[in-house]
Amino acid sequence: MPRFKRIIAHAFGRCNEEVLQALLKLLKPFTINFFCTDDFRVYSSNLQAEKHITGKLFTQRIERQNLTLRTRLKRLNRKTIGFSKSEEMHDKVIGTFIERELYRC
Repeated sequence: MPRFKRIIAHAFGRCNEEVLQALLKLLKPFTINFFCTDDFRVYSSNLQAEKHITGKLFTQRIERQNLTLRTRLKRLNRKTIGFSKSEEMHDKVIGTFIERELYRC
């Protein structure tokens, strides 16, 4: 089976257990062999150790994706007129961007 490097789910919010649980709930229908994260405590306390890989080497791709989001979605930059303080609006805009990127390919 081919591997596609695409976003299959997203959860918006601070890096805490509540947001991680929301993301894990969205990922439940998929077969996830391992998780690559940075070294935040919330990940190590909520993910199985044998499925959890930490380190910058494994998070470069997602950090690059985050940079692309910030670059293309100027509303994520506080100094623009389109910046919104509403987490709900950020979540909707990011979700729409991800959907468009998926269907563009």
